[in-house]
Amino acid sequence: MAFDWVRNWLAISVFAVFATNVWPADKPVLAAPVASETAGVELFEKRIRPLFIQHCYSCHSSEAKKLRGHLLLDTGAGLRKGGDSGPAIVPGNPDESLLIEAVRYTRKDLQMPPKAKLSAMEIADLETWVRMGAPVPRTDAGSLAKAMDRTRAREFWSFRPIQKYPIPSVKDVTWPVNEIDRFVLHRLEEKGLTPVEPADKRSLIRRATYDLIGLPPTPEEIDTFLADDSPDAFARIVDRLLASPHYGERWGRHWLDVVRYADTAGDNSDYPIPQMYKYRNWVLQSIAQDKPYDQFVREQVAGDLMGGADDRERRERIIATGYLANARRFGSLPDPRYPWHLTIEDTIDNLGRTFLGLTINCCRCHDHKFDPLTNEDYYALYGFFQSTRYPWAGIELYKAQQDLVPLEFTDRAMASAREHRQKLAALAAKLAQLDADKEAADKALLATEKLVDEAQRATRVAETVKRLEQIGKAISAAEKERDNFAKKPLPYEAAYAVSEEGMDGKKRVGNACIQIKGDPQRLGKEVPRRFPEVLGGMRLPDGTKDSGRLELARWLTDPANPLTARVMVNRIWHYHFGKGLVLTPSNFGKQGKPPTHPELLDYLARRFIDSAWSLKAMHRLMMLSRTYQLSSRDDAANARLDATNDYLWQFRRHRLEAECLRDTLLAASGTLDRSMAGPHPFPDPQKWDFTEHNVFKAVYETNRRSVYLMTQRVYRHPFLGLFDGAATNTSTDRRIVSTTPLQALYLMNDPFIHAQARAFATRLLDHRPNDAARIRWAYLLLFGRPPNGDEESAAQGYLAQVRQKIQADSVPAEHQALSAWQSLARALFMCSELVYVN
Repeated sequence: MAFDWVRNWLAISVFAVFATNVWPADKPVLAAPVASETAGVELFEKRIRPLFIQHCYSCHSSEAKKLRGHLLLDTGAGLRKGGDSGPAIVPGNPDESLLIEAVRYTRKDLQMPPKAKLSAMEIADLETWVRMGAPVPRTDAGSLAKAMDRTRAREFWSFRPIQKYPIPSVKDVTWPVNEIDRFVLHRLEEKGLTPVEPADKRSLIRRATYDLIGLPPTPEEIDTFLADDSPDAFARIVDRLLASPHYGERWGRHWLDVVRYADTAGDNSDYPIPQMYKYRNWVLQSIAQDKPYDQFVREQVAGDLMGGADDRERRERIIATGYLANARRFGSLPDPRYPWHLTIEDTIDNLGRTFLGLTINCCRCHDHKFDPLTNEDYYALYGFFQSTRYPWAGIELYKAQQDLVPLEFTDRAMASAREHRQKLAALAAKLAQLDADKEAADKALLATEKLVDEAQRATRVAETVKRLEQIGKAISAAEKERDNFAKKPLPYEAAYAVSEEGMDGKKRVGNACIQIKGDPQRLGKEVPRRFPEVLGGMRLPDGTKDSGRLELARWLTDPANPLTARVMVNRIWHYHFGKGLVLTPSNFGKQGKPPTHPELLDYLARRFIDSAWSLKAMHRLMMLSRTYQLSSRDDAANARLDATNDYLWQFRRHRLEAECLRDTLLAASGTLDRSMAGPHPFPDPQKWDFTEHNVFKAVYETNRRSVYLMTQRVYRHPFLGLFDGAATNTSTDRRIVSTTPLQALYLMNDPFIHAQARAFATRLLDHRPNDAARIRWAYLLLFGRPPNGDEESAAQGYLAQVRQKIQADSVPAEHQALSAWQSLARALFMCSELVYVN
């Protein structure tokens, strides 16, 4: 125990020696306020505004017939000012806010809404919103309830056709290497800015290697690049990395962030989805193969309707629809009480953000207040997914999977699938009949209250209660029979994917009706399935006999659609440069940020389409620009004019994501398993009995790359949660960077870190003959450079101190060398240089 304290003290000491700024909260943190503000506004649009419309605006808006208490809730100023009782909201403090006090019904003289208390979820949403600072969208219109001018909104930059701008002229004609540089330098010269010098070769290969494969370059790769003085040396590095199988793992992880991938369902019990890894691996392989992005999109939205040249292609396209199937599940109740409207809302929300950069989900209850999207647009899209059969992951009151899609196409397999569906349908029908019998018995029991004859009433009550008991037992038995059958292993391979047919083999396709104020129990007029009007409003042909998702997929990827290409090239730019040309990658609407370089954005979008939607062509174009190859050195004169580097006068230093940090430690220690992972070791489905009070929770450790870690919706993996991994309940278009003491403590004390430090130390001792050679190799493995004189001296001195403490602590002689180097390894792991890319 004493030795552990000494070791920790020494680690902290060397921490200061090796890194003046450890885990610094520098420029990357600038993204956090934007993301936080965006999240608050999204909560307002999705939950708070519909709540106000339904329960409050009739008395507390500018359109109310009689304004009550002089309180306006439909303007930002009104929310802040409050009414006769004072400010309605204290931003950041729900307990001090009158609005929260009123909805909690804690005072008899202040209870809102007056007719009925809000649900617990609605109150929780309001509390969360106030805690976030009660943000509302920025608007010049004043009223938060009035719709915007849609004709004028169609002229907004992101809805205009992609333009073909001329390549701009520049004063310094020697600086640009390609067209990107001309666009960038043109803006720099306009703003009076001067680009900094190019990055050194060590920084450049480390930057490119992390960008494309998410791993550090090896010392041998660095030496080869340093020795190559040819003009195309860096181009060959880029091509080598793009050909690496690890490229698909790195950029597949980015995609999984955006589509909120998880290996569990997200309902109250968070049931596992053992087949979900197939979609994950499909994403990784598709990106590694440079599948054209338009095809990549179409297969995820409608792969099951595309067929294939052979069974392999057909199988892969079915798996691709795991994108839709992965939509979140909610609650604990099975069909027909399951809230499918929430799963479809999650689908539409993600589709809008991922492919179009639009917050379409804001239209579930009303027309969008800022973008040219309507309530009818939302339900026009809703019809596509209401006509789609989603798989069932398992839920508290129906503890088994169903509606998985067969991946075998033999007559025998298809017959087995049909029989399986028919059996489940029969069991479901049996349960439905029993539920109907129970409802009838319940009504009969109520009817006994009208009987005047007391003896007759007592007899009838006794008979009905007995009948209810019998029905209850029959329901329990039928549920057990259904669950036991559904839990049996399928006689064929299946995917967690979508399709068109229900359990009975029939399609249920058609248009959706508007749900008034988002309530599926209050239906309005029917809306034909179509694309949003602002994007062309293309409609399905009359008599369409399927969901129409294939047509939807084609509309999404039509080159005439101005959004899909723009959104994707902006994402690629964001991951290469630390932030996008549009700072809000999933919001190209009015509440998002406008592009800093609109002409460059359109040039890239047009180039993307013309290059057959090739991601790898975009990587080459961006990375071979002089802009990408700039150093991250600061420049005081430039910083005074452009403190946030919006105009790209330097490369933006950024921190490694959680996965890259974990993979780096595994790679440096020599323990990284580079093979592609298969299914996770979930418990036997026969034993699944998860409930909201016994939620599925597991961590399956592996030495494979972090993209293969099992990720849950309810519980996050400890490492990914601590180091700002992607959320799994919502789309993550930017990783927020936090700096916390727990991160440093983890790197000092966690068993995973100790294991990697031990393996790293063993590697150094086994492959290098003396301390000087080991220190040099350690620096090359971790930082991509040799140590300078001061660092080498500090490391030698540190080892000497540790060895003295070890000897004093009577550590056996055969363990002393490993213990000393393990201690130094942990100190090096804590250096900021390890986790930052220049």
